[in-house]
Amino acid sequence: MIDHQAELKKYVPAPNDAAVKAIIKHLGIALKGTDTSLVACSSKDELERVRESWCKKKLALAHSDADLDKAIKGICDKMKADKSKSRVAFYYLLADQYGKLASL
Repeated sequence: MIDHQAELKKYVPAPNDAAVKAIIKHLGIALKGTDTSLVACSSKDELERVRESWCKKKLALAHSDADLDKAIKGICDKMKADKSKSRVAFYYLLADQYGKLASL
């Protein structure tokens, strides 16, 4: 089981607890599986899923695919030292980048 708070604290010293809980609630059962609780930056399909499901649907971002892909790649780069990238931390960092934590 991944400690999502600990993973996130590697990048954000004092994460917004309400936003973290909202992300965990949104992901629900997906966090039960080891593979589904992690983001694979090496998978094109995975990154497309992050863009379409998280960025466009949940965060309601209207940016171009290229802009969203660039932001996602930026999070991948930020987390590159972590072999296992927590989906909760990844999604939090994306939401924070776009100022969407309060809307979660």
